This record gives sequence, structure tokens and C-alpha cells, in this order.
Amino acid sequence: MAPVVPSPRAPLDDGPERWYEDGLGWATVAGPPLALVTGVRFDVLELPAAAGRGVLRRVGPATGPVALAGSRMRLLVAAGSAEELPGLLDWLEWGGIALDLSVLGVGGRTTAPLPPGRGGSGAPDAAVWLRAPVPGREVEASLPALRGAPWGGGGAPCLVRLVAAAAAECHRVRLLSARARGPVAQQLSPQRFASS
Repeated sequence: MAPVVPSPRAPLDDGPERWYEDGLGWATVAGPPLALVTGVRFDVLELPAAAGRGVLRRVGPATGPVALAGSRMRLLVAAGSAEELPGLLDWLEWGGIALDLSVLGVGGRTTAPLPPGRGGSGAPDAAVWLRAPVPGREVEASLPALRGAPWGGGGAPCLVRLVAAAAAECHRVRLLSARARGPVAQQLSPQRFASS
């Protein structure tokens, strides 16, 4: 009887899921596109990219991982931050002001950027890392949190200062956008001024 040669094994999957699940310990949801589960290891603070660039200028490298998806920037913050955001905005006196600032927490999902060095997806609005997490490091300990130390100190950055900067930059971008559109012409009815 002739010896049986086993079939070659399929190569190990070295896809993005492996990078996130094995390298970082983050839960994913199969795609397309691949999504990261929020509210477990981190939450995501999302704002317009123009405001996000202002936040990054203000706080420097004192944020956690940062991704860009089209015209939106996503800053990873400590898990549980989503529940704190409304009260924090009120406390910072931004409550009631329309800000293009949102947060994803428990039960949310965000599109997973391709891991660094894997090339682009070709899609114009594909998510990319601006500051990627580093596998093997305790990413969550470096995320902005309420219990964090102020910027410039050791440990996690302070969520209060990050949210204050984000709110101010969102408001600034909104005001600049409104000014660029010009004043809205008031439409006054001629009958309003007619004498009776």
C-alpha cells in the first residue's frame, strides 16, 4: 500500500481579527467591515476630524489610540466613559449646546481600522489609525479616564480635560463653519410692516 501524504495545512490566519483579538485582547464582530466592540475594554469619543485635529494639538500625545474614518475622528477612552459624558458636559457648562460630539459605549461598535503596516483598504472613507494601539502593552491603562492623572503626569490622561478640549474644539469648528456660510438673510413679510 502506498503511503498517504497528508494535505498541506492552510496557513494561519494573520488577519486583522487576530491582531485585535490575540494581540490586544479586544472583542471583534466579523464584517465586512470588521468592527470593534465598545464598552468592554474601551469606549470611543467621536467628533469631526477638524475638531479632532484641534484636540490633538491641544493635548499632544496625552491621548490613547486615535483613528480617523472619513470626516470623523475617534479617540479611545476608558470603558464607562460613555455613561459619564452627559453629566461631564453639564458640569463643564456645555450642556444644552449643540456639539457634534458623541460617544460609543456598552453595546456599541466601531469600524476597525486596518492594523498598522497592513496597507490601506482602498476605500476613501476607510478607518485608519493615526495613533495605533501597541499589542503587548496594557492599552487600557493609558486611556483617558475620570480617575486619570492630569496631562503631564504619569498614568492615564484626565477624561475631564480631554472632554473640555473636545467640546471647545467642536464648538469652534461649528462657529467657523457658520461664519463661512455667511449670515442667513431674514425673510420679512411686507405685510408685516403694512399700516392698517
